[in-house]
Amino acid sequence: MRAEAGPLAARAGGILHIDLDAIAANYRRLAREAGAAACGAAIKADAYGLGMDRVAPVLAREGADPFFVATIDEGLALRHVLTEAGFPHAGIQVLNGLPPDTGETLLAHGLTPVLNSLADIDAWRARARERDEKLPAALHVDTGMSRLGLPDDETARLIREPERLKGIGLTAVMSHLACADEPDHAENSAQLARFRTAAQRLPAGPRSLANSSGVFLGRAYHFDLVRPGAALYGINPTPGRPSPVRPVVRLRGRVLQVRQIDRYRGVGYGSTYRASRPTRVATVGVGYGDGYPIAVSNRGVAVAAGRRVPVAGRVSMDSLTLDITDIPHDSLAPGDFVDLLDDTHDVDALAAEAGTIGYEILTGLGARLHRSYHGGDG
Repeated sequence: MRAEAGPLAARAGGILHIDLDAIAANYRRLAREAGAAACGAAIKADAYGLGMDRVAPVLAREGADPFFVATIDEGLALRHVLTEAGFPHAGIQVLNGLPPDTGETLLAHGLTPVLNSLADIDAWRARARERDEKLPAALHVDTGMSRLGLPDDETARLIREPERLKGIGLTAVMSHLACADEPDHAENSAQLARFRTAAQRLPAGPRSLANSSGVFLGRAYHFDLVRPGAALYGINPTPGRPSPVRPVVRLRGRVLQVRQIDRYRGVGYGSTYRASRPTRVATVGVGYGDGYPIAVSNRGVAVAAGRRVPVAGRVSMDSLTLDITDIPHDSLAPGDFVDLLDDTHDVDALAAEAGTIGYEILTGLGARLHRSYHGGDG
């Protein structure tokens, strides 16, 4: 199991606790919000860094279907996981399209390509003609993200030439919202209008627009299928408001050393932190090599002995340092743990300190961290 892939907890510099029951509860919350729409699950990037092998069976037991991955290799890994867990026929859709010479691999493992261009469509239709059977695929039309999906001119051409889809059974007609985490952004309603216009003129198939934040934009955005990802893993899909989902991870760092330094003494590379008084410093065995962002140098916080303490100095590859002067002297010693992520200082809070987003924090948490899973029993 993934928890055994890294160093043992007894000697790990950091322990990442992953609450599988919270992931299940988050799925149920999103499914309720989606109402009559089906609720799939994005599980790309190894379930946002938390371990596809442990997360996917939990979501499958909750009823998630289809699953969305970015690449064919992710799809192959997921198919193995789901088959071993007793869900061999769960839908898996591959978002990054149809790379050359991958058709037989997709079909052999029951993976559904998401077609992002007329070239993808033509190639998949040719494959269907060769096999003399109807092949499943999702169709992605771009409505404003300008990343993947048929651009406006190709969508218009497909509407004029629907015969291009002959031999293709549409499992979904989808688009992706660019600004759903900003509910008042004008682009949301603009994309909704563009998607409705395109969807009304394209062949039948389940319609899908909403990502995690889109689920909370209202029923108009739900269509037939919603595709949450980040919210499943505890990232707030409604920034600026209380999170409707539960935190999933807790990151604890082991204290390696505690020292007293004099006033004006520097801490860390570049001596970017200088003590303004006699100061106690705790060195913790987690650094940017473990995914703890260097950008929080001199600005992040941790929780030690129940109190918030500041990151002091530059985060190193293998460690970080904390100013623990204001906690009792006997409350922290080598071998103890501090919380770098917890319910009071979650992924979104750390991301804000680092000037990034929770997605990057989660997917960057490194292999040296010992992973401890809780709940999610089948």
